[in-house]
Amino acid sequence: MREFDLIVVGSGSGLDVAVAASQAGKSVAIIEKGPLGGTCLNRGCIPSKMLIHSADIMETLRSAHKFGINVKDFEVDFKRIVLRVKDEVDRESREIERNLRRSKNPVLYKGIGRFVDMKTIEVDGERLRAEKILIAAGSRPEVPNIPGLKESGYITSDEALRLETQPRILTILGGGYIAAELAHFFGSLGTEINIVQRRKVLLPNEDESISSHFTHIFSKKFNVLTGHAPVSVSKNNGTYEVKVENVETKEQRLIYSDQLLIAAGRTPNSDLLDLERTGVKTDSRGFIVVDEYLRTNVDGIFALGDIIGRYQFKHAANLEAEYAYHNIIHPDAMVPVDYTAIPHAVFTNPQIAGVGKTEQQLRSEGADYLIGFYRYAGTGMGKAIGDDEGFVKFLVDRKSGKILGCHILGHDASVLIHEVLVAMRCGDGTLENIRRAVHIHPALSEVVDRAAASLFEPRQ
Repeated sequence: MREFDLIVVGSGSGLDVAVAASQAGKSVAIIEKGPLGGTCLNRGCIPSKMLIHSADIMETLRSAHKFGINVKDFEVDFKRIVLRVKDEVDRESREIERNLRRSKNPVLYKGIGRFVDMKTIEVDGERLRAEKILIAAGSRPEVPNIPGLKESGYITSDEALRLETQPRILTILGGGYIAAELAHFFGSLGTEINIVQRRKVLLPNEDESISSHFTHIFSKKFNVLTGHAPVSVSKNNGTYEVKVENVETKEQRLIYSDQLLIAAGRTPNSDLLDLERTGVKTDSRGFIVVDEYLRTNVDGIFALGDIIGRYQFKHAANLEAEYAYHNIIHPDAMVPVDYTAIPHAVFTNPQIAGVGKTEQQLRSEGADYLIGFYRYAGTGMGKAIGDDEGFVKFLVDRKSGKILGCHILGHDASVLIHEVLVAMRCGDGTLENIRRAVHIHPALSEVVDRAAASLFEPRQ
């Protein structure tokens, strides 16, 4: 058995902690069963956004005629699009592995790590022990139990990002951000899209103004079946047949496609680690329970990222990694994670970004709030780029003027939200942080300023 000061399970954001701890003089082992770099690099943020950029270019070409530019005689080389991304991602992952294999500290153990007791992990027959352990083993696509699904076959986001043959018709089961982004990617490149969503809107966790308008936009592009649930799946002569049912009327219909994508959320990898041998607690969904310092209930064992289920975003995991490192290295001076103003974005067309609470959350809490709202089209740059759908929505505490939430739909939403993040996290959190700034005219950021200046009462 080999002894270490720290064992890290997972090479996503956990790798940051492993490297920092080794540089601080601690002996560190890192365990990874898959490609180095974790979900973000190999099966998530990086490959998906690289693919989506190709879709965004296609959308630009399609709309070029609105600006007096006629584009003719272009075609989609789908395989080349995918191989460009695959080659870049695999090259970077191999480089990380190559560097770790050369390293004497941290030491890489490639394989599935399972606990054999509270502080011992076995990897391919070799046992490692440490008083400090960080679990950053991530999550994987969740696959619902639908009759016929397993027998018929399907793909998840893992396979969709490396699919070298473009589907002619793609059915997507699910209506969250993964479903939306992949529908945008495949649909913009010419695939006919069916989306089956049990809830009444797509992106139901977004602010209601965002989810309702986004559902309207996508319903004009694709065959969107909200309020429908899959009943069964079969495959005949290469064609998928998905039977869906209206959750209210119980009316059933068949949907046909040549590819089926499951995008029904993600499940934590905690069940792969034999955690019962450690006594580490998980909740009813399998997420590891941690306190404000990222400590589990077992002394010396910490966890971060998707596997704790707080904010399942790479930037949130990176933030947690900073705190995890500090709290592991400095056990007598631990600092609670500051989750103030954790943002998110959905890289569809239009883009979506949000931070803080939604209007439906505030309404259910009985909060006293005002709304700030402004459309892109009301600004000079909004007119110039022809964004007739975009808007910025603020939710503001009536008494203090503090920003409770901000939600953006439209061009570069993922960039525009950062002005709000700085105000909420680094300023005093009020709209005055935005109003006092001089905004370049006619930059698109004016829409944020104008939304902040246009407060009104919420609808009753």
